[in-house]
Amino acid sequence: MIRILEVWVTSVAISLLVKGALGGYGMSMFAAQSSPPDPCYDENGNPRRCIPDFVNSAFGKDVRVSSTCGTPASRYCVVTEKGEERTRDCHTCDSGDPKKTHPPAYLTDLNNPHNLTCWQSENYVQYPQNVTLTLSLGKKFEVTYVSSQFCSPRPESMAIFKSMDYGKSWVPFQFYSTQCKKMYIKQNKAVITKQNEQEAICTDSHTDMHPLTGGLIAFSTLDGRPSAHDFDNSPVLQDWVTATDIKVTFSRLHTFGDENEDDSELARDSYFYAVSDLQVGGRCKCNGHASKCVKDREGNLVCECKHNTAGPECDRCKPFHYDRPWQRATAREANECVACHCNLHARRCRFNMELYKLSGRRSGGVCLNCRHNTAGRHCHYCKEGFFRDMSKAISHRRACKGTVPELELRGFLWKKR
Repeated sequence: MIRILEVWVTSVAISLLVKGALGGYGMSMFAAQSSPPDPCYDENGNPRRCIPDFVNSAFGKDVRVSSTCGTPASRYCVVTEKGEERTRDCHTCDSGDPKKTHPPAYLTDLNNPHNLTCWQSENYVQYPQNVTLTLSLGKKFEVTYVSSQFCSPRPESMAIFKSMDYGKSWVPFQFYSTQCKKMYIKQNKAVITKQNEQEAICTDSHTDMHPLTGGLIAFSTLDGRPSAHDFDNSPVLQDWVTATDIKVTFSRLHTFGDENEDDSELARDSYFYAVSDLQVGGRCKCNGHASKCVKDREGNLVCECKHNTAGPECDRCKPFHYDRPWQRATAREANECVACHCNLHARRCRFNMELYKLSGRRSGGVCLNCRHNTAGRHCHYCKEGFFRDMSKAISHRRACKGTVPELELRGFLWKKR
């Protein structure tokens, strides 16, 4: 009997929910569930810092690579070791066979360890030649880490670069090498100080040939940076983690040293770069003024800006909200853009830093093209030749009237008609 009652109560609840969804019945009961609170404002409607979700921004994106095996079909050999015994198991890479292809799409697809997919370069692209992977993130991101998981041995030398201008220029993020000085003219494991927080360093960590497969190289953008604990107040580090594109350059292969022996062809077929997963962890850069990124009408990724901000990264105040300068939101202060105070008589305004400083950093907006016969920084008094109608608020469109002689002249001209 109890079970029957439970089923009846459940069916009634579902019926009410359907009615509410279709006809407005019971909407108040479920309104709170259908409209989640905006993370950019607190429960009282006050602005607060908000940030997009942390994501792998590489997932599903196209990667441009300088080398991929399979065109034409070619042999490659996988080296395994058991004790001191080394064996090679050879296969075919063929871009025309779905079961034997290793395309760049495998770099950013779903990484399933039980069904591993690996992008693979051509064989023996050895220093001074290199292999590059270039990824566009689609907009500015604040990057936390860049990682690569390998199906082959990890490179003996590799570099990670970033671009902040969609690939027009590149700066180094990190170098890895067993020979930092020779390969990149860098000291191994140089100390990072506040004076060089935006400088890429070189390390011999994660450059060992072993494991022969499954090795990981993960670069953390803020690890070891002295100002990381005060990121909100460090424009240097905010700039350092910003990227629109990431490029990984594999500079030098590890070898067993047998590529010049009698069976050199077999040995050379054993040396290549292969990666199962390329990740770029981070958040859409929105400067604390948006909780998510969305596609605009052109299909571009942009921040869904709040706090009266605008721009792809919420990096400026939206029109008419120039009463104080734009600032990035922090944990303590949302730094919302504020509308100019023009008493409803102007549609445009500009910011004046001198006035802002004189006001005690409270207000710097200057109204432009005051209408309704008003004038002044805030359109707060009547322009010359007009007088204030004290029966109306200054924000009223008829708060300023013409002078008495002018009114009499208008009356005279009307009578002449």
